[in-house]
This record gives sequence, C-alpha cells and structure tokens, in this order.
Amino acid sequence: MSVSAAQVRDLRDKTGAGIMDCKKALAETNGDVDKAVDFLREKGLASAKKKAGRIAADGLVSSYIHAGGKVGVLVEVNCETDFVAKTDDFSDLVSDIGLHIAAMNPQYVRREEVPADVIESESNIFRNQALESGKPEQVIDKIIQGKIEKFYKENCLLEQPFVKDSDTNIEKLLTEAIAKMGENITVRRFSRYKVGEGIEKKSEDFAAEVAAMQG
Repeated sequence: MSVSAAQVRDLRDKTGAGIMDCKKALAETNGDVDKAVDFLREKGLASAKKKAGRIAADGLVSSYIHAGGKVGVLVEVNCETDFVAKTDDFSDLVSDIGLHIAAMNPQYVRREEVPADVIESESNIFRNQALESGKPEQVIDKIIQGKIEKFYKENCLLEQPFVKDSDTNIEKLLTEAIAKMGENITVRRFSRYKVGEGIEKKSEDFAAEVAAMQG
C-alpha cells in the first residue's frame, strides 16, 4: 500500500525511528500507526539483545540529590561512544536511574553480584520460617526458591520495578534505551548515601550508657 509523508512523520514523532524504518513498519502494518509503533518496538528490542554483548566503556557519572539533601546517589552508566553519552536522551536516562536508586535503595546492580554467603543466609532464614510454620518438607525448597527470587527483585537494581512506571523494570528500561539509541548501555556501579545512615544505633547506645551512668 501507499504510505504518505504525513504518516511517516507521525510515526517518526512517536518513535524517533529513521524514515526508512518508519516506511517499512507502515507498509508491514497496512498504515496502522499504532501497530507500526509496536512493530518498531519489537524490532528494536530484538536488535537491542544483539547489542548487549558489545563493550560499553564511555558514558556518564552522574549525581542525584533528593529534595532536602537527605539522600544522594552517584551512579555510573556506560554506553559505547561519547556521541551518545552527550545526548539528552542518555542524560535523562541516567538521571532517571539515579532518582530510582534514591527512592528504592537497591543493594546490588544485578543478581550475579549478590555474595553467595548472603544467599545462603537468606535461604537458611526462609527454611527456618517454613519449618516453623509447619510447611511440608517436600515443598520447602520451592518456597525458598520463590523467596530468593523475590529477594533479587527487591534488592537488585536491574530487577526492581521502575519507580516512575511499575509496569516495567530497570532492565527493560535499559533494553528500550539500547533499542532507541543504538548502542549497548549498562549500569556499572552506584553508591547511595542517606544522612545519618548507620549511626542511629550508636547514638541510641550512647544515650543508654549515659542514662545508666546517671542512674
């Protein structure tokens, strides 16, 4: 079928895809713009998977300070070239990831980074909980596996639901960014700081010691 320039322009505005890709998508979907958007998205996500193994050694180190200055984040997000690193789309992505880390407090970037002793400790806790609740022995391993998966989703950045859109997670957010920007993009590392974190208990202990001395 014939594809009009207005249809191509509309699709480009919605997706940011190239002119030829938009023409092909509209031809494949008989001019249905909504279906063409899905077509381009699926094509982009498939392409993104191929890019995921490429070396990403450029990018940005960015900071995010939560309102009031009580929580701060430093995060390094990598891409392949300085050209992409300087784009507004990449900068916005890094900013969103910093905001997410501030809000959701992940402990690791990905599940492969979780130390084996942490998983062992969590598994033992879950096993004891299951035993104490009277769960049959034959289902305990499945219960533990399910709880470990939940632990990963709660503590690993890539698996957490995105704070600005709970229908996606950070890994999918990165995959969509790869499809859009045409380069591999990864979160390498981050640090999160919260005012007073780690000293509250010491202050309470000190107050208790003072009270005991006065008593």
